[in-house]
Amino acid sequence: MERRGEAGGRVCMSQTVFPAHADHRGELSAGQLLKWMDATACLAAEKHAGVSCVTASMDDIQFEDAARVGQIITIKAKVNRAFKTSMEIELEPIKLLSAQDHLEHTLAIERRRIRLGYEQVFENLMLESNKEDTFEDEDAVSTEFTHVQSIELVQPPHANHHGNTFGGQIMAWMETVASISASRLCHSYPILKSVNMFKFWGPSVVGDRLVFNAIVNNTFQNSVEVGVRVEAYNCEEWIKDQARHINSAFLIFNAVNDKGQLLTFPKIKPTTKDGMRRYRGAVVRRRIQLARKCMLSAKEDKPSDPWERSNQAYMSYSNVATLTHLAAKLGWEITSTLDDVKIWTHEEGDVLSLKVEMQVKIPSRLAFSLLSDFTLCQQWDKHVLSCEVLQAVNEDEKIYYVTSLPVTGDKPRDFVILVSQRQPCKPSEPYVVAVKSVTLTSVPPSPEYCRSEILCAGFEIHSESNSNCKVCYFNQVTSGLMPYLAANLTGSSKAIEDTALECIKFLEREGSKS
Repeated sequence: MERRGEAGGRVCMSQTVFPAHADHRGELSAGQLLKWMDATACLAAEKHAGVSCVTASMDDIQFEDAARVGQIITIKAKVNRAFKTSMEIELEPIKLLSAQDHLEHTLAIERRRIRLGYEQVFENLMLESNKEDTFEDEDAVSTEFTHVQSIELVQPPHANHHGNTFGGQIMAWMETVASISASRLCHSYPILKSVNMFKFWGPSVVGDRLVFNAIVNNTFQNSVEVGVRVEAYNCEEWIKDQARHINSAFLIFNAVNDKGQLLTFPKIKPTTKDGMRRYRGAVVRRRIQLARKCMLSAKEDKPSDPWERSNQAYMSYSNVATLTHLAAKLGWEITSTLDDVKIWTHEEGDVLSLKVEMQVKIPSRLAFSLLSDFTLCQQWDKHVLSCEVLQAVNEDEKIYYVTSLPVTGDKPRDFVILVSQRQPCKPSEPYVVAVKSVTLTSVPPSPEYCRSEILCAGFEIHSESNSNCKVCYFNQVTSGLMPYLAANLTGSSKAIEDTALECIKFLEREGSKS
């Protein structure tokens, strides 16, 4: 093992995969990897905090590939952001730039929003699914025989110098008992593919007896969800049967045959009230997981993502994260310069993006207030015909219906967009207004309009003084915007510059009234 410390709460750990770390296939076991990940993250947290740290939770973990015996793996961890009583550490790419550090720091607050809002989203979806299910499939099986219990005694090698059990060790034990539970349905060796939110409810210490209970919650064709609950007892509690709930998680497994082909899991049916609750919970978690996965796969040639209860938190995160990533890209090239307006472009493969930089003589907070209210955009953007609020989701998210002048042909365009606004957590950070298209079943495409898509757009507003700010507008160019941009870059049109100047006039005019 090699471990290196770096500045700023960073730790790099390299490990050789030996046979003792591997499963029957000669691949690094998921439980061992979880132990190493947790240890590296904990070291990074302690380096930043200067005190002993314990793992409170881990967001969803995806296992993309496996390391084999003889290979060396490198785990890099850094503190992305420190909150009042907690820190976020993530695995990161081997090559990092300072801009990437800043980006992860910014997005950490968005991931925290998801963590804090996850329970409410889950409960809302559970209420929607709280109806009688019928199970007509005669081949569906009960999951009661998949219940597996295991007991571990926490010994000194399993704990830190304070006697607290390593979180990674508990994760490894959980993975073992969960894989046994899953194997009861597939009669094969399950492969851990993802983990849904490890949550540590309390500590355990040397001398505790940890009781692990695992059971299959539901199956989904080629995958199975296993729920694991961990309870701790000291000697006195063991006698009195007074358990302390210390951990719970949901683990998703696949299984393959000798040829590497995915096996199909049998359908299951709940036979108890608790089994029904777990069955429905697995369905809801899968909906949330699938919604999150599709957020970053947006392409112009596919419809925008549907706005549903299952994906609202992730779509909001994706909206802000995509704009933040776009703004942080290197290699922007300036193409036009006026006194108060600059136009930049960025090419990456066949993707073209636009940045319009505007110097405005009003405070940044006021510019943010005006630009985040899209019903006001008609006052400075002559291309907009109408704009109305469809849903005021919360104080930070609204969905608008916008119509605009046609680009080519005789049909005006219309959009259904999600607007996510974020105030800075620090004076050095910008205000953010992120925009992307969404699909609402209540507003289908109309023959009167050409339904258009916005992949990624919005504003970053940087404070430069008490009375001045820099407003940067970004747009990942779609075919609808291309004629405007092409005309602008060839000098045959000044539509973008003219719109930017109107925006500045609007902001400064409204700002003078405040």
